[in-house]
Amino acid sequence: MTATSTSTSTTATARRLRGFSGSGYDKGRGVLTQAAWFAVLNLVFMKWWFPPRLRPPLLRAFGARVGQRVLIRHRVRVQWPWKLTIGDDVWVGEDAWLINLEPIRIADDVCVSQGAVLCTGSHQRRSPTFEFDNAPISVEEGAWVAARAVVLRGVTVGKGAVVGAGVVAHRDVPAGAVHTTGGAG
Repeated sequence: MTATSTSTSTTATARRLRGFSGSGYDKGRGVLTQAAWFAVLNLVFMKWWFPPRLRPPLLRAFGARVGQRVLIRHRVRVQWPWKLTIGDDVWVGEDAWLINLEPIRIADDVCVSQGAVLCTGSHQRRSPTFEFDNAPISVEEGAWVAARAVVLRGVTVGKGAVVGAGVVAHRDVPAGAVHTTGGAG
């Protein structure tokens, strides 16, 4: 039996991470607001004892746009609330992580299940200094990002689409599509 590689390029890029500049990435708020958010996130927002009904108002206080009847469970992490838009009747399950270096928009009636990750950040793999390659994420009305699924930078999960448990969505998921570990369904 022979081993195969999934790599499409045989040329390795020599990394020089010391030269990383992070150019073009704007956190959107000053260091004091960032520090305040990280303190609130880790000391209050993520805790099991903090009432779920108070999580949306707390996100709004830090600049998020959050609709009505939004349920955010404990241990949910949000990188930057001011880059987050959540519609009405949305559920975000325990341990979900919204890594929104760029905007994340979650429409109405969306479920982001336990342990799911929405990550707007990446790096230019051919850049010797590994510069950022970030892009927003959009999850359209009625979509479901199932348990431990990952949605990567620049992806739109279409209306009513499903990103199945444990799946990595690295491309747009069309409206109504069901993307599972076995492929699109």
